[in-house]
Amino acid sequence: MKHILLKIASISIALLLVFVSCKNSDNVEQLPLSTIAKGGDISWLPQMEASGYVFYNDNGEPEDCFKILKDHGINSVRLRTWVNPSDNPQSGHCSKEETVAMAKRAKEWGMKVMINFHYSDSWADPGKQNKPKDWEGLNFEELKQALYDYTYDVMNDLKKEDISPEWVQLGNEIPSGMIHPEGHTDNWPQLVELLNKGYDAVKAVSPSSKIILHVDQGNNNERFRWWFDNAEEHGAKYDIIGMSFYPWWLDDKPDYRDVIDDLGANLIDMANRYNKEVMVVEVGGEDVQPNNTYNMLNAVIQKVREVPNNKGLGVFYWEPQGARSWSHYALSAWGENGRPTKAMDAFLEE
Repeated sequence: MKHILLKIASISIALLLVFVSCKNSDNVEQLPLSTIAKGGDISWLPQMEASGYVFYNDNGEPEDCFKILKDHGINSVRLRTWVNPSDNPQSGHCSKEETVAMAKRAKEWGMKVMINFHYSDSWADPGKQNKPKDWEGLNFEELKQALYDYTYDVMNDLKKEDISPEWVQLGNEIPSGMIHPEGHTDNWPQLVELLNKGYDAVKAVSPSSKIILHVDQGNNNERFRWWFDNAEEHGAKYDIIGMSFYPWWLDDKPDYRDVIDDLGANLIDMANRYNKEVMVVEVGGEDVQPNNTYNMLNAVIQKVREVPNNKGLGVFYWEPQGARSWSHYALSAWGENGRPTKAMDAFLEE
């Protein structure tokens, strides 16, 4: 009988150890939610306001969009800037002057600022990296100087308003490089020379600003390793690896649950492989699926918080306030009623 009792006790202890071990394996150390950047790229906001669009809070009351965002946990904004933009509501604006004015508003609301240099007169993304019209016809040395002067000028105007951006992004979604054809990844040495000119211009004005290099498809580790291996080999200067994460834009439009672990693994791999901090600088989900987008955003925030050694810095929703009724964009976090959807609640403190 004693032998049987000892055997039962041994089995019970073993099962307890297995249980504790499983629990500990799930208990991944993570940053408190309050310590990371919870942001939105809200560059459409001036045009929306100028067109008469009215933003409503959760109670259906008209309110400043900045206050609505802040009440939903947003503590940082990302602002794109174009060289000589048109006045088209959806594909224009974002001039230096508008960018500085928006940065001032963000500062007044106690928010941190990320400046996103597209180095184009309009959208720059994986499908297009068009050179600003004023830079056409320049030789490569002149092109580098134009990039430096423009970057310095924008940063200096921000400095005059006592604004020191926390982060500055050089190029937007640049898997094929930027400022084509000179800055194409077909010519890595030239691309890195352009990037480093931007880096030098930013640091000359605002040494504390951290420089981000940004590639899309954050779940695609092979893409990121290829890109940043080349960037490192050719001497690119930067501080942070930025990622986009849009399951909706992937070829087969997977549910976020099918690719979220790939994003998490890539965030950790980038931080470890290159000893850099990492951020998700763009994320978005369908506005008509707010519960799914809320769950996705929670999962993305969780993956960033789990990056070891405090190297996961934050998550930025792209144009959360950019309601489809105004923008015709399907991935905002705003409803037809002019109010934020449930998705925005993912940014609230625990």
